[in-house]
Amino acid sequence: MTATETVLGAPAERREGREKVTGTARYAAEYDAPGRAQAWPVSAAVARGRVTGVDTAAALALPGVVAVLTHENAPRLADPEDPTLAVLQSPHVPHRGWFVGLVVAETLEAARAGAGAVRITYETEGHDVTLTASHPEAYVPETANGGFPSVTEQGDPDGAFDSSATRLDVEYRTPPLHNHPMEPHSSTAQWAGDRLTVHSSSQGSTAVRAELARMFGLPEDRITVRAEHVGGGFGSKGTPRVDVVLAAMAARLTDRPVTVALPRRYLPAVVGHRAPTLHRLRLGAGTDGRLTSLVHEVTTQTSRVKEFVEQAAVPARVMYAAPALRTLHRVVRLDVPTPSWMRAPGECPGMYALESAVDELAAELGVDPVEWRIRNEPETEPDSGKPFSSRHLVECLREGARRFGWEDRDPRPRSRTAGPLLVGSGVAAATYPVMVSPCVASARALPDGGFLVRVNATDIGTGARTVLAQIAADALGTRLDRVRVEVADSGIGFAPMAGGSSGTASWGWAVHEACVRLTGLLAGHSGPLPDEGITADADTSGTADAESPFARHAFGAHFAEVTVDTVSGEVRVTRLLGVFAAGRILNPRTARSQFIGGMTMGLGMALTEDSTMDPAFGDFAESDLASYHVPAHADVAALEAHWLDEDDGHLNPMGSKGIGEIGIVGSAAAVGNAVHHATGIRFRELPLTPDRVLTGLLEHEHPAGMLGV
Repeated sequence: MTATETVLGAPAERREGREKVTGTARYAAEYDAPGRAQAWPVSAAVARGRVTGVDTAAALALPGVVAVLTHENAPRLADPEDPTLAVLQSPHVPHRGWFVGLVVAETLEAARAGAGAVRITYETEGHDVTLTASHPEAYVPETANGGFPSVTEQGDPDGAFDSSATRLDVEYRTPPLHNHPMEPHSSTAQWAGDRLTVHSSSQGSTAVRAELARMFGLPEDRITVRAEHVGGGFGSKGTPRVDVVLAAMAARLTDRPVTVALPRRYLPAVVGHRAPTLHRLRLGAGTDGRLTSLVHEVTTQTSRVKEFVEQAAVPARVMYAAPALRTLHRVVRLDVPTPSWMRAPGECPGMYALESAVDELAAELGVDPVEWRIRNEPETEPDSGKPFSSRHLVECLREGARRFGWEDRDPRPRSRTAGPLLVGSGVAAATYPVMVSPCVASARALPDGGFLVRVNATDIGTGARTVLAQIAADALGTRLDRVRVEVADSGIGFAPMAGGSSGTASWGWAVHEACVRLTGLLAGHSGPLPDEGITADADTSGTADAESPFARHAFGAHFAEVTVDTVSGEVRVTRLLGVFAAGRILNPRTARSQFIGGMTMGLGMALTEDSTMDPAFGDFAESDLASYHVPAHADVAALEAHWLDEDDGHLNPMGSKGIGEIGIVGSAAAVGNAVHHATGIRFRELPLTPDRVLTGLLEHEHPAGMLGV
């Protein structure tokens, strides 16, 4: 191992890679114990109502079935902070798919058979699951997700729009989307007296322990939550989910370890989803192409169980210089599953609409879309007026244009063909906020010359173990192979979840501080180390979460090339390029993985991912990977991720910004803008499936009234 591999910025291999490829990495459903039982949930079959009868006799008569939990016999729990966790506590059914039972059995097969044998009767109520922009019950919430104000306004956006030389008033819409991690939500729970140990597929064990303590009426120190390996989450595991509550309840009732692994087809109803969003954008510009007015209004939905408002208009408060600006969120309570976080919540759908609309405006003005974005670059953050800690969007656009060969692009739609294929290219900008939370960590120098770093981080496939070891080695001035890292155990101490692109910044800050303190202790120590070593602790409360005088964001630019088949309507992305400015890149190998992972999710959002809410049954029609289409290898051609060397001293000791989510932001818009360039048609609803595109092509060739003639 060379010296360069001991410091930040080196492409170190993932520490857990061998465990994963050899199958020795254990996930939440794989922790066996004597007497462990398996459980299978029973889902409500009505869109709204209440359970009036439960017949478990047939289920209990099946071989291997141990118990059936319903609202009639499940342990009584205290009210959770998150109402979606209050399962089996009442006969109320707020939406289809809400769990109304749990069958515990000796085997998974017996549990599944038992769940099928449970008979539930219901009293149904009228339901409403259809989102419209004109819904009579739409309201403006106090805040949107993340605590952002629902409404902001500067200047006179309506007056400025009306007096603008060029005006654009358009609507965009995105459908419900689902996270679908490779590992479904799973938990294994075991009681020992009044002590509870849980292995849970979660993005943060601190939050899981706190919620379990509240619901089961236990001190937190009697609960241990571990999440050693997590097979993806994309936000859906960012909060405790029903699997961990069900497992703990079943384990208590049966007095044996119980594993609950949610069947994939149940996930859309119980672990959150990206809510559909309806966007209206009004953009005004002067004769010089500069914005005079920007209005972004969003209508979305939430459930009657819990309010969650996708903050999709927030990116418009960051991106472009507009003297008059208004953003607005409206939400409708419907009888639907509760929406939640999905990779880059708010920024992902919001920037799709915004970046598509500004592309339309640039075309209307006859200005190159890259040049238009540069021309409308703000000097300070438009919403807050704060100076940016660093903002290199212009550099990302220029570097991306150079790498992509943008100057050779003929701006005229339908200017490139290849047989029946129309070829086009598009661009979109990206942004994501810098977020960081308090965390504790410890660093111990061992007598053998090694070091042990402990922090309750969760590695959901991002390479967190590896990067945290690099941060520690850099601060300690030692080789990377001398540092051992322990993560994913609530007993280590509090830590924020792996989400919001804030994990490395939060955990790494505490690790860095602990290692710096340990270095100071070692400098003042003489002689051999004691057998237990020397330990330094760190708690970044009050520093990591201190208010910053700067607006801190990562930025990027996406460029896409597509082909559109005029015979089938199929869209293929032949090239996708991203250039990002995300602070100091701590590990190029893991960073590239995160960037292209996000870009691939954006490609899926643009072309294949779609979920339909059935208005009659109140259920998502696409509930598995046979009907909800994520990109396959054949869908992903040339993906390139690059980044700028960005030095920002206003972030954290490492100088890093989050990179897990900015890759998806703007990716779908770049694809949509490329499809417009290829076809001359502006599709304002995702995904761009062959049926939708072919219909647009036919209508373009045969204007209204001519089809079928």
